[in-house]
Amino acid sequence: MRAAWYTGFGPANEVFEIGEHATPVAGDGQVLVRVHASGINPLDVKRRDGGRGPMMAERMIPHFDGAGVIEAVGAEVDAGRIGERVWLFEGHLRRPRGDGCRIHGD
Repeated sequence: MRAAWYTGFGPANEVFEIGEHATPVAGDGQVLVRVHASGINPLDVKRRDGGRGPMMAERMIPHFDGAGVIEAVGAEVDAGRIGERVWLFEGHLRRPRGDGCRIHGD
């Protein structure tokens, strides 16, 4: 998948990198969302500036908020949800790659 990430704290124009990153797999009770829009939450800026504690991982994929379409489901999730439009939030809360976040249909 194409993603933006940072590996150290600092201003966005100095720390962001864009490139290919391994596509996550939907785990039990999870869905995989192809993100079409990603929003910058004030917490994203604070975390990237180092104001929210130490780096949680070597590579941080930011953005708490977004929207997209479910493209895969894990065990215990109805396969009928594939193709459903959803919005997501807290994607980066305690998750350095933004995976495992909460989703809600529109």
